[in-house]
Parts: sequence; C-alpha cells; structure tokens
Amino acid sequence: MLRHKALIKSDKSEWVVFLHGIGGGSSIWFKQLREYREHFNLLLIDLPGHGGSEKGLKDMKEISFGIVAKEIISVLDHLKIQHAHFVGISLGTIIIQVLHEMAPKRVKSMVLGGAVESFNWLAKTIINVAQPVKGLIPYMWLYRLSAWILMPRKHHIESRRAFVKEAYKLGKREFLCWFRLHRDVEPFFKRLGIPNISTPTLYIMGEQDHLFLPVIKKKVKALHSAMLKVVEKSGHVVNIDRHKEFNALSLQFLLSLSSPTKEVV
Repeated sequence: MLRHKALIKSDKSEWVVFLHGIGGGSSIWFKQLREYREHFNLLLIDLPGHGGSEKGLKDMKEISFGIVAKEIISVLDHLKIQHAHFVGISLGTIIIQVLHEMAPKRVKSMVLGGAVESFNWLAKTIINVAQPVKGLIPYMWLYRLSAWILMPRKHHIESRRAFVKEAYKLGKREFLCWFRLHRDVEPFFKRLGIPNISTPTLYIMGEQDHLFLPVIKKKVKALHSAMLKVVEKSGHVVNIDRHKEFNALSLQFLLSLSSPTKEVV
C-alpha cells in the first residue's frame, strides 16, 4: 500500500486528499497543512516510488495512470473514506481526473493546481530530445533541466529546490517509468474531451506557467462546472510560489461546498 498520513480533525469533518507532482512527495504540501487542518480531515499520499512509498511503478505489472488511481482508491478503502475533496498539483491533477473518471462518486470536488493536460511545442521538443538519450545520461540532469524550464524565474527557486530535493529519492529506473507516462496524457484528455460533469472543479494556475496555462484557459471556457483562478507572480508550482493566495482561493472554494456559511478570512 502507498505510504500515507491521515490528519484527523473530527469524525464529522470532511476529507481532503492531497496528491503531489512527479518527483515530489507529500512534504510539498507543508504550506497548506496548518490552515487546512482547521477545517478538514487531511490525507497525504506519496505516489508510487515517491516519498515514503516503497512500492513503485517499476514493481507493477502494468504502468498506467489507471493503476496509480487504483492504488489511491485502495488507501481510501483502507481508511474507510467513501468520498473526499481532492487537491493536486501538476502530475497529481492528472491522477485526480483519471480517478474521477473511474470512480466519480469518490470525488466530491477537485482543486487542480498547475494542471497538466496537454503539451505545447516547447514541452514536446524537450520530450523528443530527451527520449533517445534518457537511458544514457543521469536522470537528474533531465529532471533539473525540466524543473528549470517549468520554473525559470528567480522567485521560483523554492519550488525548484523542493522538487529536485525529493526527486533524488526516485532513482533512475523509477523516474524513467514515470517519464514513459507522458505519452498517455494527451490521449486521455483527448478521449475525455470536454466532460459534461457536475463535480465542482477549481483550477488554480500561476500566470507565469507558460507551458500549461494557455491550454487550461481554453478548456475552462467550455466547462460549466469549472472555475479558473490565475495567481500573479507565480509559476507552475503555485502552492509553493504563492501559498497564501493558493490557500485562500482553494479553502474558500472548498468551504463554500461543505459549509456555505463559512468564509476564509
């Protein structure tokens, strides 16, 4: 089972499940925990091969986002959590939407930070260049390069450091397994299309997230159940770059669903 940590406020409180990005771990949510704990039970999960999860994609017979989603559902079942709000960043937003397609009743709402749903020409160029050499060079070279391209500005340095630090724990074989999954991203969202869903969804994107923000802007215009909030002076990892704004926006959204009378000050 995936490594997880439950922080319980009360038996009556609703659950929020946090899913991190590639190379990260549940520790990247440290700037959210104090405020979120005042209102919700929290479940932090380390994805396969990440953080404290010993079992990785390399240990699975099949490598897919669906398998990862099933692992998360196993944790929910183990803790007897029937449904929850889900908060994700980057890779975590993909897995949340895969899980939602598989088991929509388990997902009360989605907060998708730095959402990844398609790749622009720059991202595709990086992937195409990396593909033939990925097994020949240290994987951290690729990871550092990707982190710098995603988060190039001086004030993104904390986000870059947080993910690079965690990525060392992955190991080359596990990193390459996750790298392979990039090919499944666009086919999944193309097949999903513009879903006619009623699940409340909030996208929180950094205005400097140059690789992924344009795609999300176009999608949200076609969705009736989704909202988009763009945070100024933030890059891809918005929950670290501008954590106060991320917390305020996401908590206001979640509390409006669970208890309409509550407001975030």
